[in-house]
Amino acid sequence: MMETVKLTEAQRKSRRGRNIALGLALGGLVLLFYVVTLVKIGGNMLTG
Repeated sequence: MMETVKLTEAQRKSRRGRNIALGLALGGLVLLFYVVTLVKIGGNMLTG
């Protein structure tokens, strides 16, 4: 049987903050790749 680690309120709050920051960074990267892809494809369509 596995034992679970009991986190203090401060540790829980800190972990949540890190998770939110990581999620925002990942979302920003996805958005950046999406925009770069659209620009590349759009540029190719204009030049024919």
